[in-house]
Amino acid sequence: THPDCSVVLYFQEQEAECLEIIRSERQTSAPPGSPGQPGCLTEWDGVSCWSALPVGQSRVVTCPDILHIFKKSNVLIQRNCTELGWSFPSPPYYNACELEAIGINNDTEAKASYFVTMKVLYTCGYSTSLAALFLAIGIFSCFRKLHCTRNSIHIHFFTSFILRGAAVFIKDAVLFSDESVDHCTMSTVNCKAAIAFFQYSILANFYWLLVEGMYLQTLLLLTFTSDKRYIWWYILIGWGVPMLTVCVWVVTRLQYDNHGCWDDYTSLYWWVIKAPILLAIFGNFLIFLNVTRMLAQKIRSPDISKNYKQQYMRLTKSTLLLIPLFGVHYVVFALFPEHIGVDARLYFELVLGSYQGFLVALLYCFLNGEVQAEIKRNWGKWQSSMESNVFNLATQDFTA
Repeated sequence: THPDCSVVLYFQEQEAECLEIIRSERQTSAPPGSPGQPGCLTEWDGVSCWSALPVGQSRVVTCPDILHIFKKSNVLIQRNCTELGWSFPSPPYYNACELEAIGINNDTEAKASYFVTMKVLYTCGYSTSLAALFLAIGIFSCFRKLHCTRNSIHIHFFTSFILRGAAVFIKDAVLFSDESVDHCTMSTVNCKAAIAFFQYSILANFYWLLVEGMYLQTLLLLTFTSDKRYIWWYILIGWGVPMLTVCVWVVTRLQYDNHGCWDDYTSLYWWVIKAPILLAIFGNFLIFLNVTRMLAQKIRSPDISKNYKQQYMRLTKSTLLLIPLFGVHYVVFALFPEHIGVDARLYFELVLGSYQGFLVALLYCFLNGEVQAEIKRNWGKWQSSMESNVFNLATQDFTA
């Protein structure tokens, strides 16, 4: 959400609390200002809530306490309760409450240009990633010799990236397609569903990366055990855990915090999503350390042949590169509140993050020696087949 939405939400919360006081006063004993009780009723003036008072008394309030918007001020704003009702605020809000100096970063046009540039960059990144991922899945699916547990896990990993890219485009289309809509207060079923799908795709992405690390560790630990027996456990972790987490989060938001479009990261219930992501990153980090240790032991072992050493290196180089690459900056940002380092966070998560799918397809598919060999072999067979067909046609023409 845009940082300025915090101002809108602050006043909405203050207004809701004030209206609740007004409703409770109407249901209880007659407050000052009601028939037979001369005075002024509780009133919300758009900025502050003025509690009920008898005629002749006055009440004072301070300026709204909103960080980065209003300067801290000791000026008190007063209103008197007269026989005609509440007097005007004295001094007026615009004199008593001074806004923070508007710098370059707060300039509306500069912000708009910045966000448009960001959107263009991550749209190009996700489009490139989606094209590469679809091509990689097509390659793994078409060639029969590439059908194995390892590549099946890669396909699920690619699919999680495809869902992530699609979720970003869907979220943009639902939340930001209409510029006339107030995004700070929008609360529709469509936008909540888009955010829920987006959170699911993010979780699935992290948990399939965790599955990649777990599978690699299983290969190194259980060399002579069939890996097919674990595939359903991997699927359950990669797709099932994110689904369960998002369902809990949706129910929690519906029950306790059903405000806005659920895209506010200041909510305490955001930890229902954030905690499992941090757990996956931490698990990957431990796997990274353990796999590095086991790989070093196996390569140094005199009992392992050269072919096996090369196989271990081929299996681990991509995953060992991806685990720190996908987790380090998320851990760094997780240590700080959501409003700290917003520009850097957006750049890493949107711009650089949009090209992660392309990088995964490149490492696991396009630069895979096994895939390259299979493509070359089939290309050679196709060329031989074409040459044979041409020769047969030429021979038929000659004999005819």
